[in-house]
Amino acid sequence: MNKAYGFIEITGVVAAINALDIMCKTADVELASWERKLGGRLVTLIVQGDVSAVTEAVDAAVANAIKKPASYAVIARPHEEIVKLVELSASRWKKKAEEASETETK
Repeated sequence: MNKAYGFIEITGVVAAINALDIMCKTADVELASWERKLGGRLVTLIVQGDVSAVTEAVDAAVANAIKKPASYAVIARPHEEIVKLVELSASRWKKKAEEASETETK
């Protein structure tokens, strides 16, 4: 498998969830990470999979999402520094999820 990352930056959490749903239903991709900026007004989704699946998924979301993405890209065979950056983002996201889960159980 040739690993690739697909990035979509879109305004609004609802539009981001819609775009992610389209991507995951269109091709064999999975969410690698996501970031919210400006209080959730700007959301960056990062999906991963093989190059053709990621390309198909991003193209489908760009064409069919409820809002037009602010920007998007596909990076085939990402450089190891890009992989580190995505993994760092994913670790922060997973840490926040774990902290929220611990708070709920108390």
